[in-house]
Amino acid sequence: MKERPHTGAPFAERIPGPADDPDFMRETLDEAARAGVHDDVPIGAAIVREGAVIARAHNRREVDGDPTAHAEVLAMREAARVLGRWRLLDCALYVTVEPCAMCAAAAILARIALVVFGAPDEKAGAIRSAAELFDASWANHRPRWRYFAPAREESERLLRDFFAAHRAQPS
Repeated sequence: MKERPHTGAPFAERIPGPADDPDFMRETLDEAARAGVHDDVPIGAAIVREGAVIARAHNRREVDGDPTAHAEVLAMREAARVLGRWRLLDCALYVTVEPCAMCAAAAILARIALVVFGAPDEKAGAIRSAAELFDASWANHRPRWRYFAPAREESERLLRDFFAAHRAQPS
């Protein structure tokens, strides 16, 4: 049996605690709403370091024509640019919906310390729902994660409204 790698990353002095979640999740919800301007699925993300948002993004797959332009990936790219480094060990990722496999793997590879999400994704969520990538034996880093249930209703409403509007439109 393979020995599992060290769990838990060394944390910076100030990784957000549960008391910080409402403010940072509000940032992601506001960002998610911006995705509708260019007809993208309303998911928003923010990267937090030392108590401040250093990067934020929303889905841009449609407007950019890029299948990897998920909110989480774009926010991590911006945070790396701002910090001048790819290792985000001292950062937390806030996102409205549980990350998919691509985004969860990107969080692992970026060495994100903590992921906080507002709504589970039973079909594609890769932290605790459809898969549990943060517990994968191959992972060389294991971000901590937290589900922020108070954001679930608004996160799901944004998605429900978006898809209802698209189903109503003729193809």
